[in-house]
Amino acid sequence: MDTNEGSAAGIVGIDCSTPLTAQSAQGIAAAGYRFAARYLVPQQYKWKRLTLAEAQAITAAGMQIVSVFETTANRASGGASAGQSDGAAAYKEAQAIQQPAGSAIYFAVDYDAQPKDYDAIEAYLKAAAAQIPGYEAGVYASYAVVEEMYNRKACKHFWQTYAWSRGKISSHANLYQYRNNAKVAGVAVDLNRAYGGEGWWNTNEDEGESSMTKEDAEKIIRFLSAAWFAAADPASKEEFNRLANEVRKAAGIPVV
Repeated sequence: MDTNEGSAAGIVGIDCSTPLTAQSAQGIAAAGYRFAARYLVPQQYKWKRLTLAEAQAITAAGMQIVSVFETTANRASGGASAGQSDGAAAYKEAQAIQQPAGSAIYFAVDYDAQPKDYDAIEAYLKAAAAQIPGYEAGVYASYAVVEEMYNRKACKHFWQTYAWSRGKISSHANLYQYRNNAKVAGVAVDLNRAYGGEGWWNTNEDEGESSMTKEDAEKIIRFLSAAWFAAADPASKEEFNRLANEVRKAAGIPVV
């Protein structure tokens, strides 16, 4: 890990165009990285496309996932028509990999966009956002674009790259890409910091978050266990066992 640049933020992660295997995901997590940004793109870009199997491998390694859509670097300069097409494509991919509702899909502005491009970029982002119901749109871009799109309320999440940012970091950035061309666990990656509100996700989220702590669950289960031993008939014992397993499910504990 690049401790000089990454550790101050507390949470660091990677983005890469190389699909991760279970082994490489585990290696990246073991190096201290807590999230991986990967591409939601159509089948023709399969060399960098995120699949459900990869998302499950990233989750199993203990990392969160950040979804980003990018086909060409300056695609956002195509305005609303490009945004409508890309948003629909991103939505199809997000559904295919079971990305949970409420999480973010970032759309890339991967070039040194100038003020003359801002109207088109705004139109692109708003059109893309309209095509991803249930998800929240974000933008990956330079400092100036992040600032401008925040002011225009073009999207809800902001991933700034140091590239073209001339040393500035936006106070609106949820993610900040601070280094390119690193290598972690044998994979070529870029390095990022997380500042909160990232809109990331994992494949366990469709099961719902635990509604009680493990400690509380174990206390309740002890009471149910005592009731199980005191039960007068098999039906009562079965019911207490069922209730104990419901408590285990609520706390994310394996059922027995």
